[in-house]
Amino acid sequence: MTNKIASYTLSFVLVTSLFFLWAFVHNLEPILIPHLKKACELTDMQSALIDSAVYLGYFIMAIPAGIVMKKYGFRRGIIIGLLLYAFGAFLFIPAASTRMYIFFLGALFIIASGCTFLETVANPYVTLLGKPEGATTRLNLSQSFNGLGAFVAPVLGGQFILSGIEMSDAEKATLSAEQMNNYLQSEANTVQIPYLIIGLVVLLVAVLFIFIRTPEPGIKETGTQEKRSLLHALRHPHLRNGVIAQFFYVGAQVCVTSFFIRFAKFSSNTPEKEAAFWLSMAMLGFMLGRFFGTLLTKYIAPNRLLFLYSLIAAGLLGVAIVTGSNIAVWAIILVPFFESIMFPTIFSLAIQDLKEDTELGSSLVVMSIVGGAFAPLLMGWISDQSTIKIAYIVPLACLLVVAWYGARGYKTA
Repeated sequence: MTNKIASYTLSFVLVTSLFFLWAFVHNLEPILIPHLKKACELTDMQSALIDSAVYLGYFIMAIPAGIVMKKYGFRRGIIIGLLLYAFGAFLFIPAASTRMYIFFLGALFIIASGCTFLETVANPYVTLLGKPEGATTRLNLSQSFNGLGAFVAPVLGGQFILSGIEMSDAEKATLSAEQMNNYLQSEANTVQIPYLIIGLVVLLVAVLFIFIRTPEPGIKETGTQEKRSLLHALRHPHLRNGVIAQFFYVGAQVCVTSFFIRFAKFSSNTPEKEAAFWLSMAMLGFMLGRFFGTLLTKYIAPNRLLFLYSLIAAGLLGVAIVTGSNIAVWAIILVPFFESIMFPTIFSLAIQDLKEDTELGSSLVVMSIVGGAFAPLLMGWISDQSTIKIAYIVPLACLLVVAWYGARGYKTA
């Protein structure tokens, strides 16, 4: 029994490191959006394709990831995910050299495919590494390190990717064609070294999983011979509703952070490097919210906390829309604190008591992350047609759907 506990503890530590890794790369996306918008001369809607490439990767690869996990086990699924992640990171080097936006999107799609394997495997794996009644608490604790990655990424991204050079259209008009090309190429090249380092670190973690054996806790079967399928899994109402809630939650989370630097510039004329710093403060709040939320779930039912937090976050977005200057910026900065517990809470509520449908149910919830592909496009389109401030109505509406799940949608049959 002691050896089993020690094995579960080591596995929990190793798997928790994955939560940091995928959060880190995803929270470079709010840095990449304004950066590649500048380097590749994009509109707001075109820059939002960065999020679309990432979350379409989740949608397409979620089912294959679930199948691999079921057939080959948790460990092999993690190794495949890490290798895809590293390969995509290395592709940023040729993408920057060519400065072709489609290459950046392809690299991000491959990174997202790797992260899909990691999330599909790691989330249910953590819930199984211990007693069932502690599943939500364990998942929230692991997701707290997701918050750490979310905090660190904008700090480093703002420092090593953003140049701080923001030229107006009038200033660009004074440059010759060669000067303009050199400026755009220098902007694109700043991503090469950071993503090379990311790829090397991820490869190192893959090596650890190759040489360190982790346990394979089994999913208990019910003994039924009924053929299991996605439709069979979707017979659970709390899973169906959880897929919907996760779709809208991820859409809201991505929208809030992806356009923050643009919002800060619009609302208070904040320079991009300073805005990146404030984004990191927002993600620090996200990290602290995870730890605080983990404690609260011991005293408050997870669905009730989800309901309360989503309403508060929606209210803050309302304040940001109707006010201006620093008040609006600070309202957005506070939102991630209350978003912090939403993903793991929705996930654990959605796969609760699925038994033999756990693997496919996990894949379905991960597939719903595709909400992050569509909500930013809508937000970017609204921004191009009006202002980035008005566009924040999109994440506000998404969070109201999450509130519904916390109030009613979570209930099992």
